[in-house]
Order: sequence, then C-alpha cells, then structure tokens
Amino acid sequence: MELKIKRTHPDAKIPSYAHLGDAGMDLYTVERVEIKPGERLQIGSGIAAEIPMGYVGLLWDKSGLSHKHGLKMLGGVIDAGYRGEIYVGVINLSEESYVFEKGHKMCQMLIQPVAHPTINIVEELEESSRGSGGFGSTGK
Repeated sequence: MELKIKRTHPDAKIPSYAHLGDAGMDLYTVERVEIKPGERLQIGSGIAAEIPMGYVGLLWDKSGLSHKHGLKMLGGVIDAGYRGEIYVGVINLSEESYVFEKGHKMCQMLIQPVAHPTINIVEELEESSRGSGGFGSTGK
C-alpha cells in the first residue's frame, strides 16, 4: 500500500515511524503552540494525505504526552476521500500549560482497513452472554 503525502505548509515534517513495527506514524506540529490547562485547540500538521479507498487514518494520543502531560487527542478520523490539511484536536486535561515547539510530535496516525457492512433492520437481536449489560456490568 502507498500513502501519498502533500505538504500544505513549507515547513511541514513528513509523518514517520519511530521504530520498525510501530503501528502509528508520528504527526508533527507546523508551528509553536501553547495549550493552557482545560483549553482545547485545533493544531495544524501542515500535511494532507491521500488515504487509499478501503482504509482510514485514525489519530491517537502519543503515550508520553497523554500520561506525562495530560494531553488528549479529540476526534481523529481521516476518511479516504478527505484531501485537506490534517488538523488535530487536543485538550489539556492537566493543571499546567504545555508548549508544542514547531516540529514536535503531537499525535500518531494509524492507517487501518475499514469494513462497510450491509445494514439490516431487525425486530430482535441474538442473545449473548453479556446481553445489555453496560458500564460497570462486569464488576470491579
């Protein structure tokens, strides 16, 4: 499979895998951005991608940014037909500001296959061992 990348900003860094076998490729900031506690921002990557039909780009947290700094990625579905700049929604859940310097890693993108099921409206669903048990239904 080939992933075509276009720079939408002259200083954009091309996504890259940090290690052989990594699931996600790192996306980088195209400018310096400060995100204050509780603040939500949309941060540009400076790139657009041509994701092949039948696949999707999913944006996920960088573990270090999430666990050490309380930064959470919001949304993050890049459809195969989208050709605009990839923006990343970020919220700062910590009590301290965080600064992304220009060119720093902000999230990772996984390219995964997409299934398109046939939707069938039914009166009943098959029984399962879980049934309708929701949040907390398996105990502590």
